[in-house]
Amino acid sequence: MRAITMTETGGPEVLRAVDAPPPAPGPGEVLVRTHAAGVNFIEIYQRSGGYPVPLPFTPGSEASGVVEQLGEGVTSLRVGDRVTTCEATATYAEAFVVPADRAVVVPDAVDLDTAAALPLQGLTAHYLSHSVAHPQGGETVLVHAGAGGVGLLLTQLLAARDVRVITTTSDDEKAALSRAAGAWRTIGYDGFRERVRELTDGDGVPVVYDGVGRATFDDSLASLAVRGTMVLFGAASGPVPPFDLQRLNAGGSLMVTRPTLGHFLRTADERAWRYRDLFAAMAAGELEVRIGGRFPLAEAGAAQAALASRGTTGKLLLTA
Repeated sequence: MRAITMTETGGPEVLRAVDAPPPAPGPGEVLVRTHAAGVNFIEIYQRSGGYPVPLPFTPGSEASGVVEQLGEGVTSLRVGDRVTTCEATATYAEAFVVPADRAVVVPDAVDLDTAAALPLQGLTAHYLSHSVAHPQGGETVLVHAGAGGVGLLLTQLLAARDVRVITTTSDDEKAALSRAAGAWRTIGYDGFRERVRELTDGDGVPVVYDGVGRATFDDSLASLAVRGTMVLFGAASGPVPPFDLQRLNAGGSLMVTRPTLGHFLRTADERAWRYRDLFAAMAAGELEVRIGGRFPLAEAGAAQAALASRGTTGKLLLTA
């Protein structure tokens, strides 16, 4: 099979397509023939050396495909099942293995491209909107990068609960996409703290969802209402430097949390609930998954470069 392997860290050019033997599923695992794999920022951090990984290394945790082989003891899936996951390893390849309890059967009405684009960003949007913070209908929140993969899904899930969503976007085209997803107002990044105050009669918002990180963090804190919550779930612009916790007191008894997806998929029931909600929202027409681009597997470096440019919208896929 063909797989993307890196033997050193560096730029997109270190991602090379090689011939490799297909992996064998161990006990409790399944072998999946890859249909499409999702491209995510964590793989950029791994490739560049920001997140150390053992070398040689094949990136990827998110993909959809068809089960080809069952490992010992697997009874929850069958050969031929269409599945998706964001909890696999080495999905930048024509086949991958994943624990059977972390692969979810895709409903017949959902195509495998959409199924590959949904898990990581969809589950992230779900835990952000349902578990980390609990904005109520009629309240106003701020979502950064409103036209990004998480931003579009999070906006839709919040808007379906009648939460008013202010989003930041970098240009008119992205602003239009964000409004189509249900944003109440779209604003630029420059001066966003002042615009948020204007739009909330000076009060600020009870929740800011910030996946940008360093470039927006300070003004995000300044956009919060008294007792507001800052949800920092990513660092697209770089990590936030250490800061004085006394700022939370001075800002109005603020709260900051730095969640990660794995802590919100701790049980089979929790995983099933989140996927069930997402598939139901899609079936009800409340959630549309936008695919921003497709790249052949061999062009994984180009796909990562496109994502890193922050010029894309929605989800980027590698097609096997």
